[in-house]
Amino acid sequence: MNKVLLTILILLALGLIAYNVTIVDFNEPLQGDSLIALIGIVAALCAIILLLIYNTSRKIQKKLDEDR
Repeated sequence: MNKVLLTILILLALGLIAYNVTIVDFNEPLQGDSLIALIGIVAALCAIILLLIYNTSRKIQKKLDEDR
């Protein structure tokens, strides 16, 4: 996965977070569509974390390969 694709996926996840924040009813966040939006926010955050972990592991692997 190249850097451009990684950036696009992170931006898409951020867009999903922004969209889901607009759906959340902060007076009753655990009712109806707000709960689904919160689940979407958490899922997008997990995706961002996984992508960042993947990027870090690629950098580590690249450094290890250079040292050999």
